[in-house]
Amino acid sequence: MCHGGVMTQLLVIHHCPTNSVQQLLDAALKGANHPDIEGVEVTSVPALAWARGEADETAIKEADGYLFITPANFGYMSGALKHVFDSTFLKIGGSLSADGSASEGERSMRRRPYGLIVHGRYDTTGAVRSVEGIVGALGWQLGGEILEALGDITDEHLEAAEDLGATVAIQLTE
Repeated sequence: MCHGGVMTQLLVIHHCPTNSVQQLLDAALKGANHPDIEGVEVTSVPALAWARGEADETAIKEADGYLFITPANFGYMSGALKHVFDSTFLKIGGSLSADGSASEGERSMRRRPYGLIVHGRYDTTGAVRSVEGIVGALGWQLGGEILEALGDITDEHLEAAEDLGATVAIQLTE
């Protein structure tokens, strides 16, 4: 979907401290940038850019869809990705209920598609749950099957990452 001739944007926010996560990112970007997908600009930004002051909520507001790539660290998303959410949640339409829990986000950003890739050595459950809770409170919709890659990266993991990148990008063309 083009906004008055402007391409839609898929924002890929990633934290890749290991070669394994970097491989998944590369595969996802390959899929998102597939030559058959037209009208989608793919922007890849490291999660640490928010901590360094190089990115802010504007990047998230301007995007039409998202792909998050993170390792599972101590049963949670990476600290870098958590900082992205911590520093932007209220500014991108997230809100908190009186009891401090997340409540439904701003209508203009609701229903945007997102994808999630998590790599872990033993378990990714907590990391997936933590991201789902935040994006759910924003009202974003899962745009493809979550990829939970355990252990060494296999060809199947890379193929699934490439497929997910393409799947989320294609949804932005509709």
